[in-house]
Amino acid sequence: MYSGSSDGEGHEAAQRKIPPASSMLWVRNLRKFIGSSAGLGSEALMELETKRILLDIFKEKQQKNAEAGTIPSFYKKKPEEGSISHRVQRLAKYRFLKKQSDLLLNADDLDAMWVCLRENCVIDDATGAEKMNYEDFCHIASVCTEQIGPKCRRFFSPSNFMKFEKDESGRIAILPFYLYVMRTVSLTQARIDMSELDEDSDGFLLPHEMEAYIRGLIPNLAQLRDMPAGFVQMYCRIAAHKFFFFCDPPRRGKACIKKVLLSNCLQELMELHQESDEEVTDTEQAENWFSLTSAQRICDMFLALDKDMNGTLSKQELREYADGTLTDIFIERAFDEHVRRGKSGGGNAREMDFESFLDFVLALENKDTPEGLTYLFRCLDLYGRGYLTTADIHTLFRDVHQKWIEGGNYELCIEDVRDEIWDMVKPADPLRITLADLLACKQGGTVASMLIDVRGFWAHDNRENLLQEEEEPEEEG
Repeated sequence: MYSGSSDGEGHEAAQRKIPPASSMLWVRNLRKFIGSSAGLGSEALMELETKRILLDIFKEKQQKNAEAGTIPSFYKKKPEEGSISHRVQRLAKYRFLKKQSDLLLNADDLDAMWVCLRENCVIDDATGAEKMNYEDFCHIASVCTEQIGPKCRRFFSPSNFMKFEKDESGRIAILPFYLYVMRTVSLTQARIDMSELDEDSDGFLLPHEMEAYIRGLIPNLAQLRDMPAGFVQMYCRIAAHKFFFFCDPPRRGKACIKKVLLSNCLQELMELHQESDEEVTDTEQAENWFSLTSAQRICDMFLALDKDMNGTLSKQELREYADGTLTDIFIERAFDEHVRRGKSGGGNAREMDFESFLDFVLALENKDTPEGLTYLFRCLDLYGRGYLTTADIHTLFRDVHQKWIEGGNYELCIEDVRDEIWDMVKPADPLRITLADLLACKQGGTVASMLIDVRGFWAHDNRENLLQEEEEPEEEG
């Protein structure tokens, strides 16, 4: 119906009537408005800002990589206090620890699990022990899940069942399994509590953080509930120091949380959960470093030695430790290796503060441990060579021999004692004794005691009589 000429004319007319978009004033104004970012919504502005920040970070990283060459970045600066990154990190940490804490069994859950175990186990006719086979194990898992919830299910895995000793019928005792559950829950809770106190989230606790953890435990430890309020701070200081002595051998001033959890120190501290028996003597309580009796003993000992009451111990004051049975050369070496010089300078100004005294006591009371023996070996190694020679042994024992004779004991030959020490250690190199030799011979603590303490040598010299005295009460009973 329409001719070709008419179509062309109509199209040309339309083009003449509609000007190009770029020539329209409102289009130019809209583009200008959008280009200035004033016309964008808040979400679009945020998106643009985010892209700009990410682009800046990318460019900065590229520049640093170019400057550093092929060495990758291995250090990331911690977020500043109060920054958004710091707040997000703390919030994420709080939510994670809260989630982990919610997954733990509480005291009521543990009691309910123990009831389920006892109600669904079998009694061994021969021993009377309560046991369960794998079918019982699976059934108890179902019962516990119904009564307690799914959070107890992870303890009833096949691999956990295989961890325990089985009798000829393939059954395990329920008590070891229950103790395993309790210990797992206790350690997990301890890790959560320590992680909450770990301010920089690096997996290590500083001294004040460790003290805060111990302070939080005191109300829950039966043997520490009656501690005088004025002694709490000093107790936490003494208790925390043992963790650092054993869990921070390089003396960096921070203890790894994993090492703390696996250490015997934490287990020793948790023993105070049990109600103390009235028949337990003060001497037995003092054997636990974390007991109130032990902490008070340490304080009383330090105050008794500090004659001038200046808060530190001089060499002369420390010589009175253990009734003066330690040798002078050991006291000198302890100051040389483990006591820092005073700020005023000069050898005479060097005195032992309370923290150094705690190290000193811990080393002497734990001579058989690698940490205690390492502390003492540095004192025995007179010239810092990493080994002891026969001349070193002779020099060290000379002071012990002098105190031995002054005590009215029989005459002895220093060379014979030296040879006996060599026979006890059996060093890899017959001419020198190293720290590794002392640790390997399992008698390093005895050897160290013989060389620094006349009472330690007397105990070794009378070991047979002392052993017989210990066995006699058992025979009478």
